[in-house]
Amino acid sequence: MATNPDPLRTSADPMQPRPMVVRQLLKETADTFTLILDPGPEGFPFAPGQFNMLYAFGVGEVPISISGDPGRPEVLVHTIRAVGAVTQALRKLKPGGVLGVRGPYGSAWPVDQALGHDVVVMTGGIGLAPLRPALYHLLSHRGQYGKLVLLYGARTPHDLLYPKQLREWRGRFDMEVEVTVDRATTEWQGAVGVVTKLVDRVGFDPTSAMAFICGPEVMMRFAVMSLQKRGIDDDSLFVSMERNMKCGVGFCGHCQCGPFFVCKEGPVFPYGKLIPFFGMREV
Repeated sequence: MATNPDPLRTSADPMQPRPMVVRQLLKETADTFTLILDPGPEGFPFAPGQFNMLYAFGVGEVPISISGDPGRPEVLVHTIRAVGAVTQALRKLKPGGVLGVRGPYGSAWPVDQALGHDVVVMTGGIGLAPLRPALYHLLSHRGQYGKLVLLYGARTPHDLLYPKQLREWRGRFDMEVEVTVDRATTEWQGAVGVVTKLVDRVGFDPTSAMAFICGPEVMMRFAVMSLQKRGIDDDSLFVSMERNMKCGVGFCGHCQCGPFFVCKEGPVFPYGKLIPFFGMREV
């Protein structure tokens, strides 16, 4: 008599999700949450900047950047904004629930290329989540890099991701952290304004610095401009693009940006490669 298949078995088919169990769901902001998954005894190695396709059974799947520590492959972490049917379904999962995972896919933040360089991490809103693995890596290999700067902006203090971790990072002596919000509340004592205003507050060597940028496209365009004004070369600016990815493996073409498929050649690109296409609605 045939036996029931193991519901948590893995598959060699790149289009078939691998079931994983939810360990924990954390509320981050009013519309953002973090899923902590158990990848099983084999773990889930990934490079900072890569993404997965997360599948809510019976609903669909979405591309979500990995936001955990690449030095801890025994857990898999994604921070997600609930904005559609799939992400709303994922937010309803409880510990012990199961979702499907395909990946990891895509290119990574060039942490090896940045060895010996100053690194500026510039982000807005939920864009901190795809950059957090790079920050984990940079901090765990801190002596191999020059100055480390984090510039982070959010709409309001209540929209800041990982506030406890931000406080811990600000308390370190080996990195510089500047945080701003668009609209302050009465208890907010930090900077107010767009994140690009923070660039002139921090020190780094623009002739050798590298910058990692992630956030809404309009924010990234102005971030690039502000860092160019400080003297960072186009090929030392790296941006993360997540344009309408559907399959994750370059089959469907939904994520095409000019000649590039974001899911395969991105999501992390050197800005110099995107200059003809960056910010153009037609592409």
